[in-house]
Amino acid sequence: MKRRAKVGKCEVAGLTAVILCKAWVIYNLPATEQKDNMEKNTVVGAGLVGSLLAVYLAKRGEKVDVYERRPDMRKANISAGKSINLALSDRGLKALRGVGIEQEIIDISIPMKGRMVHMTDGTVSFQPYGKEGQSILSVSRGELNRKLMTLAERHANVTLHFNQRCTGVDLDGAACTFVDDGTGVETVAQADRVFGTDGAFSAVRGRMQFLDRFNSSQQYLEHGYKELTIPPTADGGFRLEKHCLHIWPRGNYMLIALPNLDGSFTCTLFFPFEGERSFASLQTAKDVTAFFGEVFADAVPHMPTLVEDYFTNPTSSLVIVRCSPWNYKDKALLLGDAAHAIVPFYGQGMNCGFEDCTVFDELADTLWDDKETMFSRFSSLRKPDGDAIADLALRNFIEMRDLVADERFLLRKKIEKALNERHPTQWIPLYSMVTFSHLRYSDALDYGKRHDRIMEEVLGWPDIAENWDTPEVMRRIEEVAGLGGN
Repeated sequence: MKRRAKVGKCEVAGLTAVILCKAWVIYNLPATEQKDNMEKNTVVGAGLVGSLLAVYLAKRGEKVDVYERRPDMRKANISAGKSINLALSDRGLKALRGVGIEQEIIDISIPMKGRMVHMTDGTVSFQPYGKEGQSILSVSRGELNRKLMTLAERHANVTLHFNQRCTGVDLDGAACTFVDDGTGVETVAQADRVFGTDGAFSAVRGRMQFLDRFNSSQQYLEHGYKELTIPPTADGGFRLEKHCLHIWPRGNYMLIALPNLDGSFTCTLFFPFEGERSFASLQTAKDVTAFFGEVFADAVPHMPTLVEDYFTNPTSSLVIVRCSPWNYKDKALLLGDAAHAIVPFYGQGMNCGFEDCTVFDELADTLWDDKETMFSRFSSLRKPDGDAIADLALRNFIEMRDLVADERFLLRKKIEKALNERHPTQWIPLYSMVTFSHLRYSDALDYGKRHDRIMEEVLGWPDIAENWDTPEVMRRIEEVAGLGGN
């Protein structure tokens, strides 16, 4: 009625003038009235996935409040020694492309073309990740998170709240209770729906665990990890090859190093918690110096702060989380580590979480007006892929620590590379399916298991190491693999 009254007061003639008057009134509605028409969303967790999801929601005209238990990392250094450098690949880049920040992140990343494997005798060998021109990107978790937070805040309908610890979730009411750890003030955030992007120890998932027929499990590895550092040279250069992920595989444990823009490398020691050689066995500076000097001898000269880093930086655990369903009606939905925390050995934890956002957005294109169907479809679609990448990550841990220096493994890689070159659309290496494609993780795992069966048979043939690349043997391999014309 108010809009009609205002139009009626427009003392102008003609249909065009009336239309223009109506448009002026609608455009100049009070800001509060425009906001009241938005659906309200609470995102619990302002990490990588939560910040990116907030942008995708905002682009659909939603009002988004993001609550983070930590301080604003753009104002406080809260990540030193606590996070593994990230490997950004095709799935993650697609998600960043969808919100217009892909190139900005590429600009702060370093391409890694393959693994540089460091043997105990000091020799090194290079193993490319994919074909010529393919690489994964080393990027700082903190810098990426800061940029995503800033991007989210550029949207007027997104608000970030820090130092807010989630202490309760009313699923049916889509209400979350938060306590400010600095002031003790309690806040109840009422919304239309809640998104749990609050990591492996999610408060939202914790509440969902009390639901009937909600399945949840967590599995800790016997290994943990600790961050160490290789600083830049005195003139700011790199002490190791810049465009590689460096690995020191040692059977039951390993050291890796990823490059940073400032010339340094972020190193991570993956090591058993207990045992003869473990975190428990290295108790003194002498223990650490002796162990690294024996096992990682070529790395030690590049690590002047080794002992200080070892005893200053925390030892962290590695956990796998599986649960289902990922939604509660149309009121709550889990994404990222809250739904599928995995170990970092395929470099896909972030990429998988970012892919959650793109799959969510793609489903929204057709199901946005039916949130319950959309949430349920998302859960049933992504759950098999979350489980698959968890299995694949464990598989790659064994490959990285045990197999990259194994002659049988290296022979398999040579044969698979040749098959891929001869049949590029029929035989794609598992690593390429996971890292350089958008094939579902669950499908990639199935293909990988089939490849295992075929290659196990081939590697059992007499003298295969000497004659695998002869025309006769290669034709026989193709027959076993069922490879024909492309």
